[in-house]
Amino acid sequence: MPRAWVWIPLLIGWLPVWVLFTVLFMSVHQEPWQRAAPVALRQMLTAALLGLLVHRLTLRLPWPYPLRLRFVAIHALGAAGYAVAWLLFNSLIDSIRHGQLVLNLGPGAAPYLITGVWFYVMIAGIGYANRTAERAAQIAMLEARSQLAALRMQLQPHFLFNALHTVVQLIPLDPRGAVRATEQLAGLLRTTIEEQRDLVPLQTEWAFVQRYLAIEGIRFGERLVVRSDIDAAALACKLPSFALQTLVENAVRHAAAPSIEPTTLRIAARLDAGQLSLSVADDGPGMEPDQLERSTGTGLRRLRERLAWLYGGSARLQFRRTDPHGLTATLTLPQIANGDDDE
Repeated sequence: MPRAWVWIPLLIGWLPVWVLFTVLFMSVHQEPWQRAAPVALRQMLTAALLGLLVHRLTLRLPWPYPLRLRFVAIHALGAAGYAVAWLLFNSLIDSIRHGQLVLNLGPGAAPYLITGVWFYVMIAGIGYANRTAERAAQIAMLEARSQLAALRMQLQPHFLFNALHTVVQLIPLDPRGAVRATEQLAGLLRTTIEEQRDLVPLQTEWAFVQRYLAIEGIRFGERLVVRSDIDAAALACKLPSFALQTLVENAVRHAAAPSIEPTTLRIAARLDAGQLSLSVADDGPGMEPDQLERSTGTGLRRLRERLAWLYGGSARLQFRRTDPHGLTATLTLPQIANGDDDE
């Protein structure tokens, strides 16, 4: 965030106080607002400048749990010191303006000092409230990262188990094909172990999916036909790791595996209105869209959970029937350029 934006909430926070002091000066001293407003502004500026010291104190003196007497005593002394410093600061400015020593007590020393203490409590309270909000946000971020890591670790064994099952099925039918599939599987295993990112470029994900499809191609032979239409601009966008692979694996499992006829998978990726749109379509028997929407299978369930953690409600995973038969899975994600950081 630009530094200028950091100061805007502070200025907005002091604005009501300035208005309040302007009204007080007008009512107590019977001054017009043209004269009361500059005086009130000066009072606010000195209070805000001294407030920077209070802000630094809240950084160096965290709120203790449980509350300790030493903490209270330090802030009691700090409040008294702030009130006195505020009085002297304003008096110094008035002395410079009038060319002689002036002790600015306003409505009296006691109300002046009480107001200074009130400012101190307000500034310190806001500082500690911000610290608490920051800690809560950090805890939530760590929780999200932990949850995403757990979901990723659950998804990887699920995929590897299915790929290994494919190799095992090939051993009695096509030993040479099983050897080739095992070599491909070794490469996939290396990728899943080394890949620790939550978001990866589509280009990386697509290369992984192609290696997975090579294994399934050995298993199904001519029964599995793959057509791809990947927009070159979409390759630089990011998506959750193993997201496209999960959709492709789901199509292979529910469309190609049960069918004795050739099954065609059509994989497409587009950039549309600032969104990355991925689709995996098949022409096999498959499952009904409402069944997949309610599916509790590991792959789709983990993918939905990861989408919720990473994108909130801005990502969509939808299924629809295609005529005359087949199913299309569409994943829509906010566009994330390749230069953005991974978290």
